[in-house]
Amino acid sequence: MRLNPQNTSPSLAGKLIVTTSTDPLTRGLDYLYGVRSLALDPEMIDIVYDLENRKSLCVWISEHIDGVNRQLENYLQACHDCFHPWEQPAIQIYAAPLAQSFGIDALCNLQTNPITILIDVGRVVPTDWLLLVVHEYAHAHAGSPGHHEKYARSLSHLCLGLGIAPPEFGMESQLRFYPDCRPTQNPLAFWRGEHY
Repeated sequence: MRLNPQNTSPSLAGKLIVTTSTDPLTRGLDYLYGVRSLALDPEMIDIVYDLENRKSLCVWISEHIDGVNRQLENYLQACHDCFHPWEQPAIQIYAAPLAQSFGIDALCNLQTNPITILIDVGRVVPTDWLLLVVHEYAHAHAGSPGHHEKYARSLSHLCLGLGIAPPEFGMESQLRFYPDCRPTQNPLAFWRGEHY
């Protein structure tokens, strides 16, 4: 996924800064602002403006995000293991509630160093999180946005390495949604801890 990024300054690109606050609301809000700084567009993380849901989401994030991110890092490592060390791009991965208005489940920001993958784990069932990571990792490995031939080769390689049926097509419109993930009914329910 690529949009007109507003965060292209090298001084802003990099690792997520972890807060030292003990207040769950502050910790969760700091996390959300951190992932906003790594997104293609900060407005992709718009929950910070949602006064109705912000407190419950921030508290849940404060208490559970480390475990969720560890699981995503395990999936990221599984993707790395499909390639030789010199073929593995430098990637960081985080879970984040993405704005509904963008209509995406995950993104790969090639303009940060390391490359950043953000996954909205509330949008798909947990057993399909790996599939989202695979899709975005293929973008990072290809080194460019879009669902072109180089992307298709990276995706096919990952699928074969991870025991996922590789795509049998090369059309960009089909690759945009491959591998197919099962959506949840209410993405924010996960972030409130209702289905964790």
